[in-house]
Amino acid sequence: MLHGRCHCGAIQFQMPDRVVASSVCYCDDCRRQSGAPMLAWAMVARDSVSLTGKPSVYRSSVDGRRSFCGSCGTGLFFTNGALDQMGMTQVRIAALDEPDAIRPQVQVQTADRANWIASVHELPAFERFPK
Repeated sequence: MLHGRCHCGAIQFQMPDRVVASSVCYCDDCRRQSGAPMLAWAMVARDSVSLTGKPSVYRSSVDGRRSFCGSCGTGLFFTNGALDQMGMTQVRIAALDEPDAIRPQVQVQTADRANWIASVHELPAFERFPK
C-alpha cells in the first residue's frame, strides 16, 4: 500500500501500489486548476482508496470533479462520468509520500502542453534554490 496526504495533513489516504494506468496530463483543465504546467495521475479502483478526512469537491468541467483539501487547497483526486462507470478514480502522484513509487506511463493532452516544456531539460538545474 502507498500512503499520501494533503499539505497540511488534514486528509490522508492509502492506495494500492499497482495501478491500472498512470499519466502526465497537460490539459487546460489540469493546468488552470493547479497553476502547474502538468499533473501526474495514477488510476486505481475507487473502492481501493481509503481516506482519513473529507475532501471538498469542485466541479471543474461539465463532467469532471476534482477533490481537494478544503483547509490547505491541495488537489488529490479526479473523477468523471467515464471513470465513475468503470469504478475508477485518478490520484495525484505528487501527493504520495513516495511519489517515485509510481512512474507515469504516458503523456496525455499534449495538444495543450506549453511549448517550453519540450526544452525544460535544457535549463540550468540546481539541487536547491541557488543563492
